[in-house]
Amino acid sequence: MAERSDLENLLFGRLTWESIPLHDPILLATFAGTVVGGVGIVAAMTYFRLWGTLWRDWITSIDHKRIGIMYVVLGLVMLLRGFADALMMRAHQAVAIGEGTGFLPPHHYDQIFTAHGVIMIFFVAMPLVTGLMNFAMPLQIGARDVAFPFLNNFSFWMTASGAGLVMASLFVGEFARTGWLAYPPLSGIIASPDVGVDYYISSL
Repeated sequence: MAERSDLENLLFGRLTWESIPLHDPILLATFAGTVVGGVGIVAAMTYFRLWGTLWRDWITSIDHKRIGIMYVVLGLVMLLRGFADALMMRAHQAVAIGEGTGFLPPHHYDQIFTAHGVIMIFFVAMPLVTGLMNFAMPLQIGARDVAFPFLNNFSFWMTASGAGLVMASLFVGEFARTGWLAYPPLSGIIASPDVGVDYYISSL
């Protein structure tokens, strides 16, 4: 394998082509379904000519009410992912009662456990509360907007980028196996030598 440049190491760290789970048919099928769904959404938005409206009225908006709505939508979307993780954990525990071993390998269960905690706290609860505050607080005090409208928009898109990175870890590499608080020694280089803690730190 060719040596990676310093720029590649800076951008990707320990993430390599070997991190893509080509050996796992379940992850590949999920990835394919996600790609097909994403292409369908892009095609529908192109067909109905919604890109201009989306860019002008939502993506670049500094209106506190629209940003609040986007926070709430992000929180609800991530709630579906967090709920799916919870269902997998409970189903695994139900199968493992008695002499059973469950259907998830230990390292996969630890990833789901960590991702569930991170998603439900940082990408569900916090966006929902922040969205409610964004929408209601300026109206309650009679202000035209928040103090720094552009920074408010930037904060939302940084949150959405972190959520996207957590979602990408489902398909590329592996998420942290540290629990959602990521305390040492579980988050140290000895217990977590792969890219999982990198995903955790970068997404937060």
